[in-house]
Amino acid sequence: MARPRTKEQLKEASKLNFEKLFTLISSMTKEEQDKTFDFEDRDKNIRDILVHLYEWHQLLLNWVDLNQSGKEMSFLPEPYNWKTYPQMNIEFWEKHQKTPFDKSVKDLEKSHAEAMKLIDSFSDKELFTKKYFRWTGTTSLGSYCVSATSSHYDWAMKKIKKHKKSLTET
Repeated sequence: MARPRTKEQLKEASKLNFEKLFTLISSMTKEEQDKTFDFEDRDKNIRDILVHLYEWHQLLLNWVDLNQSGKEMSFLPEPYNWKTYPQMNIEFWEKHQKTPFDKSVKDLEKSHAEAMKLIDSFSDKELFTKKYFRWTGTTSLGSYCVSATSSHYDWAMKKIKKHKKSLTET
């Protein structure tokens, strides 16, 4: 699927990839869902992937909310930038090591719904015109939304498919 360039494409891609993600997870047994990945990675299991997605939704939602209310800030919270954000991801991972799998699912479902509502609140022009909002820098708000939703869900599915494949190889 091509990267969304309109509000409708973004909504459709996000909805479709979110559904595919949970169809994939549902196709696995509880034991497979909970099993530690056999490959080296920051994320050690499906729960880790789900809380990662949840935290990136929170980044998007908080960033837009603060900027819309006049408190201009960058997408990544201080002290992070696009070179140091992997450390932020590790902190997200550490934060959620005691989060139960079922809670990670509920949190992600809720934050996905909130992200979709946010996307729906903007026009095509507001979402996909570069520099429409000063606080999006040289890109568009829609680009951030794509990254936090549809393309991030695609990333998650690739990780889970790799995990699922490794289960059949052992």
